[in-house]
Amino acid sequence: MKFKLIFLLLFLSNFTIYSQINPDAIEIVRDSYGVPHIYASTDAEVAYGFAWAQAEDDFQTIQQAYLAGNGLLSRNIGLKGANADFLAQLIQSEQTVNEQFHTLGPNFIELLNGFTEGINAYAAKYPDEILESSLFPVTSQRLLRYTQLQLFISNGAAGLVSGIVGNRLSWPYDINHDTKGSNLLAVSRSRTLSDETFLAINTHQPLEGPTSWYEAHLVSEEGTNIIGATFPGSPCLFTGANEYLGWTHTVNYPDKADVYALEMHPNKKEVYIVDGESYKLEKFKAKIYLKILGIKIPVKKKFYRSIYGPTLKNKTGFYSVRTPSTSNINAVEQWWHMNKATNFSEFYEALEMKALPGYNIGYADRNDTIFYISNGKIPIRTKGYDWADVVPGNTRKTLWDTYYDIKDLPQVISPKSGFVYNANHSPFKSSGKNDNPKSKDFAAEMNFESYDNNRSTRLLHLLEEQEHIDYTRFKRIKYDHQLPTPLNYNFMDLNTLFEMEPEDYPEVAGLLAEIKNWDRVTNAESYGAGAYALLYYNLIPFFYELPEDRVFTHEVLFEALKITKAYMKTHFKSERVRLGAYQKLVRGGKELPVFGLPDVVTAMRGEPYKDGKIKITHGESYIGLVRFTPTKTYYESVISYGNSRRPESPHYSDQMELYLNFKTKTMSFDRAEVLDSAMNRYAPK
Repeated sequence: MKFKLIFLLLFLSNFTIYSQINPDAIEIVRDSYGVPHIYASTDAEVAYGFAWAQAEDDFQTIQQAYLAGNGLLSRNIGLKGANADFLAQLIQSEQTVNEQFHTLGPNFIELLNGFTEGINAYAAKYPDEILESSLFPVTSQRLLRYTQLQLFISNGAAGLVSGIVGNRLSWPYDINHDTKGSNLLAVSRSRTLSDETFLAINTHQPLEGPTSWYEAHLVSEEGTNIIGATFPGSPCLFTGANEYLGWTHTVNYPDKADVYALEMHPNKKEVYIVDGESYKLEKFKAKIYLKILGIKIPVKKKFYRSIYGPTLKNKTGFYSVRTPSTSNINAVEQWWHMNKATNFSEFYEALEMKALPGYNIGYADRNDTIFYISNGKIPIRTKGYDWADVVPGNTRKTLWDTYYDIKDLPQVISPKSGFVYNANHSPFKSSGKNDNPKSKDFAAEMNFESYDNNRSTRLLHLLEEQEHIDYTRFKRIKYDHQLPTPLNYNFMDLNTLFEMEPEDYPEVAGLLAEIKNWDRVTNAESYGAGAYALLYYNLIPFFYELPEDRVFTHEVLFEALKITKAYMKTHFKSERVRLGAYQKLVRGGKELPVFGLPDVVTAMRGEPYKDGKIKITHGESYIGLVRFTPTKTYYESVISYGNSRRPESPHYSDQMELYLNFKTKTMSFDRAEVLDSAMNRYAPK
């Protein structure tokens, strides 16, 4: 306690000297669901208030995110934070941010400084909430280091590092890759037959943790008026809508990261050869911490760097990882410019920064422009190599350092079909058949997805089923929770299950009949959905033993059905279990039955919970439904739990019932309307 008081006095003195923002010039308005609406003259002041509001609701997650990005998480939680700390040091985010900080625009630096001032002011007022004093004061550079780590992981590069460390150079297929998806959907007035253009923001992020969503409304006199969501600790919104336009993301899967096998010198230690020339590996030591009986013990782990990028040694040699996410620090700045855009030209200009290394984008605006792009910073690679595999690290022919322009990526602008959509599937199936980008127009080395999945199959069917899509139908499409017939998982073929006849398998006849007679709607009250869900999760161990065609045989399915039946009897004392009895949405004292399954439009994925049940951890998370008219934007939203992560808050779980009943709350861009329903107004101090 004495140390904390000394730290606080030093911290407060530093904060007083360098503080540039007057908190009294900022107003935080909390609505009936605790969502902060933040008003100030400048964007930097809004950022200060945004930081304060986030800290009020989830200071712990913000700190843990920043600790991870700065290689300090293991100091706080020990071994569980070691992997993140190692990755942050492996990619040398501190050096990258310091070297490239000058590339940021001055207005954006002011925004960053305002945000970090808000974080530090909160920490100064509530020092007992500080997890690790060495993190403070938070600087703009420390914030950006976390972004570097986050993008490295989302780019798939962390998985490549894991493969090197685990001596798995033929990367195993990961079923989770295809069960954590998102959806985007935009419909133009040619299909709504009204003066409204629709946009659905439908992300499927984790429901908890550093990449879960936090909702806010940000307003400044510098042209900002945006509603949407971001990750804890971020200074602007990552998805949402302003008065003129809106956008959302889904994860895309072109080739965004590569692994290089280095050719090592036969006689010289830690020397590699490129085009006949010798190069010495740069050697580094990452510092991570173990906590034993509360004592922090530093441990050092060796890593290297080659001209290709971060490098590790395993049993078979030295391997480097290269990904565009480590080559610039402007990703959050690009998102901020997207926040500020007032028309499609300005929005597209923001995309031309090429600072986001991946993500599909779905867009709509009040001028009835709808737009889809498989966005990213995609390297221009030399032809003739199998870039989906390990590539040679002994030639500069594989050392890419240029990138495709945004205009050269798969995209659709205002298609005649009147809609764009994506469900983490192929960019070449993003609109009506005649409007789609053609795969032949893009280099094979970009390695864009070519597959469909259940969600994309279902969305296209619903979009083309009827010409007229009014707002009621639009919402029904977004909230659809039915698997298609036939099933279209892109990572396995489970249609063989429905070929099996119950009379041929008397031991599991009742269970199999329940599934075969099921209407494929994943309602919480459905016994068929419950049987299928239990089988699905009990099939996962068998998935990794599938043959190359990924088709489940009747023999394997029979074994899985027997296991599922035994599981149901053990945990539920019955051979008939409703979906909602098996899977739960859980927070605090609430444990509620929930709809959905992996790879339905309203996707849900769970992990073991208790008493044989699963707890939903990924899936429907932040939902925004936007209607644009020529003169006004309407916004409604919902989040899976509530906007606060503090159990004592009334907003910890106050949106769960809305969420489970496919309902939303109305949000407003108009200050008078916000104030009319305000529950609390205050300055961040």
